[in-house]
Amino acid sequence: MSTQPTRASALRLAALLLGTGTLHFARPEPFDRIVPRALPGDARAYTYASGVAELAVGTALAFPRTRRLGGALAAALFVAVFPANIQMTVSWLRSARISPAAKVIAVVRLPLQIPLVTEAVKVWRSSPRR
Repeated sequence: MSTQPTRASALRLAALLLGTGTLHFARPEPFDRIVPRALPGDARAYTYASGVAELAVGTALAFPRTRRLGGALAAALFVAVFPANIQMTVSWLRSARISPAAKVIAVVRLPLQIPLVTEAVKVWRSSPRR
């Protein structure tokens, strides 16, 4: 049975993913810059693909009927994009143009991926099977 906290968690994650997914299309350049360089092909393709994934997963989380699947997919997505977050942090730390405060924020935000994954797993496990 879906609990009120699970619903609230799912809707918060949905809002985050829908907002970020939209930004992948509205302002793709910052996302292009954090695509890990080891990946083959064009960074923009990865930016758009991850934007589509975020929009799809956010939509799945928003509706009770698909919430369980959305929770599982969100957990996987948060793990999958972690290398891009590491790439961004490394690039920022190496850049003379990035302020020391922004560099600290980049480093501090890396462990914030953990509660995103755990919240998504909680939504997945707590949502009813449909």
